Amino acid sequence: MPSHLAVSEEPSPSGRTAGRTSRRSPRKAAAPKRTSLVITILCLAGTVVALQQTMVVPLLPDFPQILHTSADNASWLVTVTLLTSAIATPIISRLADMFGKRRMMVVAMVTMVVGSVIAAAGGSFVMLLIGRGFQGLAASLIPVGISIMRDELPREKVASAVALMSATLGIGSALGLPLAGVIYESLGWQAIFWISAGIGVLLIVAVVAIVPESAVRTRGKFDAVGAALLTAALTALLLAISKGGEWGWTSEPVILLFIGTVVFLALWFPYELRVSQPMVDLRTSARKPVLLTNIASILVGFSMYANMLSTTQQLQLPGVGGYGFGLSVVVAGLCMIPSGLAMVALAPVSAAITKRYGAKITLIAGSLVLAVSYVARVFLTGEVWMVILGATVVSMGTAIAYAAMPTLIMRSVPITETASANGLNSLLRAVGTSTMSAVVGAVLTSAVVHVGPLALPTENAFKEVFWYAAIAALLSIGVSVFIPRVQTAPGLAGGTSTGMYDAGAPAGAAGAARGAGLPAAVAHPVAAADGRDAGEKSEIVVSGTVVGAGGTPIRQAVVNALHTNGEPADWSRADNAGRYSLVLPASGRYLIVSSADSWAPSSRVLDFADSSNTEDIELTLRLTLSGTVVDGGLPLDHALVTLTKASGEFVMSTFSDAQGRYEVPLPAAGRYILTGLEPEGLRSLSMQLSLSSRSAVVDLDLGGSPEPAMVAGARAGA
Repeated sequence: MPSHLAVSEEPSPSGRTAGRTSRRSPRKAAAPKRTSLVITILCLAGTVVALQQTMVVPLLPDFPQILHTSADNASWLVTVTLLTSAIATPIISRLADMFGKRRMMVVAMVTMVVGSVIAAAGGSFVMLLIGRGFQGLAASLIPVGISIMRDELPREKVASAVALMSATLGIGSALGLPLAGVIYESLGWQAIFWISAGIGVLLIVAVVAIVPESAVRTRGKFDAVGAALLTAALTALLLAISKGGEWGWTSEPVILLFIGTVVFLALWFPYELRVSQPMVDLRTSARKPVLLTNIASILVGFSMYANMLSTTQQLQLPGVGGYGFGLSVVVAGLCMIPSGLAMVALAPVSAAITKRYGAKITLIAGSLVLAVSYVARVFLTGEVWMVILGATVVSMGTAIAYAAMPTLIMRSVPITETASANGLNSLLRAVGTSTMSAVVGAVLTSAVVHVGPLALPTENAFKEVFWYAAIAALLSIGVSVFIPRVQTAPGLAGGTSTGMYDAGAPAGAAGAARGAGLPAAVAHPVAAADGRDAGEKSEIVVSGTVVGAGGTPIRQAVVNALHTNGEPADWSRADNAGRYSLVLPASGRYLIVSSADSWAPSSRVLDFADSSNTEDIELTLRLTLSGTVVDGGLPLDHALVTLTKASGEFVMSTFSDAQGRYEVPLPAAGRYILTGLEPEGLRSLSMQLSLSSRSAVVDLDLGGSPEPAMVAGARAGA
């Protein structure tokens, strides 16, 4: 049998490329002290990157005078970071899956350092703008860091580490305002960027020295065309959203930008469905768990950002309006510190909820806290402590909700695509926050009260923003309710059975097995296979090709790997050349289930050892729709046979042979119209079919009427 399946032991953190055959010993999980260092470094890097989003906000009122520019130009120092971060996140995340997660994390950190140096040393508005653009590229570090945690940490540490890493976005944003204000007043504005550069260099050294390089990679060619189209669409969309209030929502530039977004996305979607290795796997993204999680992410991002934008404004408004507190920029920023600390404190709580009840419940709980806290903020406006309390509770809900999203995403995508899937999720959250930014700007500028020469937002304007945020959180709950729950293997109730090794899986599986009188090896074969500790990882990367009976590669085939007790290990969707990759928890025996459109599924039990294996994943039975075209019992040669959907779309057509036979690949299950037309083009016959996932035989007699049994598909074959 030809060799199409190659198995390799995952290399040590030396950085060798995955996919090569190796006889090295399985990679051991990091020691507890090293594990803590990895988590600390990754979370510090995420926090420092998140700081870049808000570090210039306290300086915006002074930048026009410092840089000799206008206030409108100064606002671009925030906008350019938003644009570059949104563009870089899906691209760098995809590159991380292909070329190494630690490598691309270092690249992201280097761009932040370069941007900080340019901003600090440039001395002009243009150089500062360029530097801020480079700083925005580093935002991709957070989803990449989450994927490193899945690959490298012991499984019992993953949930809490992911929760903390997810919270770094809010932590950094909350701490950025007071820190930047203090540094600016004490050392000058350049010091903010020099300190950022220095910390970035230290973190790069720490990442290289401590964080191992993951060998879980996706081979192939980078989708440059897809990246370019997505970049153009995102640039147009986010620029229109962020500048719509300033330029006018009905102005020509904004309208053209929205039209450009539609055009670029209209080109991008069909291209991504055709390309062999797409920038974003839309088929996977359309799966119900991924799609609903991403929709909920947009809504949560929209909701949480109202807290960031409105709180400091409330605290800084002069008291002459009757509801402001007149705090300085620095003091108002310091009032946000409890919010950042709350997100740190809630990380282990959100992880505990995920372990006990699942990530879906965690997301619903976080969204519920968001909704309730925003309703409370509508009424808690009379004292500074009330505003701080309301903002802190909102941050708590944000921490809980944000912690659940990567878990929901990673359990539903192939392990080799975790970085790019998390990158897309982060991008959609950014779309939500950008939209809320536009809403806040529109609401606070449309409802104002004039106090002398000042035009101040009314108190009702802030309350309106909070109501919008509460409604978005409630909609997130409505969406999250329909996210499918994780299905566990029979007898493994309590396990989470996720590809990312949710910390609850081993304990729950083992406990269920003991209750059923089963040995531990059945409950969790990965841990029991060779006596390794449950927290230890020795993953192997399996890659190969799915072929048909004639050896022809089958595009878009789906390959599932399951433990022999039914617990899922990983899955993969083959590219247009039939190539797939799986990440298995350890060497051993697995049930491999393969399927593809128009092919009968197949299953085999395969042993994957430390040495190389050669096996085809071969689908042998092609599913077809076939039959004969006759006229009064006589076969018709070259009769036209067409198949259309019941809703009107054309599917395929063919001609009968000399014996009147026709055969076409079986389409997806559904209702169709089968039509036969005689060679002279005079007579035709149509019948409605209900096709399932089995081959079907349907004859057409143009001289008679279709038999009811034929129409119902009663003659369907195996």
